[in-house]
Amino acid sequence: MGKMSSFTATNILSKNDYLPILQTSGSTTSNMKTTIDALKDAILANLGNGAGVHNSIYRGKNLGTSVTADQYNAIDSGNFDDLFIGDYWTVNSKIYRIAAFDYWYNKGDTACTKHHVVLVPDANFTSAKMNATDTTEGGYLGSDMYTGANENTGLSAAKTAINTAFSGHILSHREYLCNTVSNGYPSACIWTDSTVDLMNEPMVYGSYIFTGVNSGTSIPRLHTIDNSQLPLFSHRPDLICNRGHWWLRDVVSASYFANVNHTGCADYSGASLSLGVRPAFGICKSGV
Repeated sequence: MGKMSSFTATNILSKNDYLPILQTSGSTTSNMKTTIDALKDAILANLGNGAGVHNSIYRGKNLGTSVTADQYNAIDSGNFDDLFIGDYWTVNSKIYRIAAFDYWYNKGDTACTKHHVVLVPDANFTSAKMNATDTTEGGYLGSDMYTGANENTGLSAAKTAINTAFSGHILSHREYLCNTVSNGYPSACIWTDSTVDLMNEPMVYGSYIFTGVNSGTSIPRLHTIDNSQLPLFSHRPDLICNRGHWWLRDVVSASYFANVNHTGCADYSGASLSLGVRPAFGICKSGV
């Protein structure tokens, strides 16, 4: 390999351009070359393993049309080899994007002990009402959306599609979800099994926006294990807005649930309005 001065300087690089590398083995030095793309993959592979590293890097790579056995093994090990935030699978024309690694690990009244990847679809599945009337009575758990009254268009329809796409690999974990509303405030919650559920404000925005705060006389039941922003939306806030209204599960008042407006604004609407269904869920090597 010649001296560096013999190279022509350039400020333009593409992923298929080659870079010179000196490879040393004992006393032998060989002239090698690698592409920009291969170098990037090698750097990512050597950064380390585990949820901390992988939650910190956005890549956005197309992973194909199904999760492979090797990918499920990488998830199960907790190393998450060659999986990063923003990577996605396209299954039945639906893009499912990695939003977090081990988001629910060690949480719940019964600890979640399965390593997992949280997925969020890019687009809404369908549109549905939270309730047939403008009421939040019964909270998220008592809503038509959750109970299945919107069987053909609501959360039930999304669950059917997701279970078909990732059959046998859906994570079941414990969630503390609202089941009682008093004076427009979420006043009670219960622990329940969760597989596919609407997101809450902290998962999307990193904090509560419209959900009731302490009025000085009553303390809303805002206890939740989903108390931090999904890394996907931290790295790519633009992915919060998919140009369609979509529901969140948070009670805002006696009549309103929170949602994400098609403009990207944090918003709330009457429970009888038909808005998009965009849930989050986890996948693991062996699920429900």
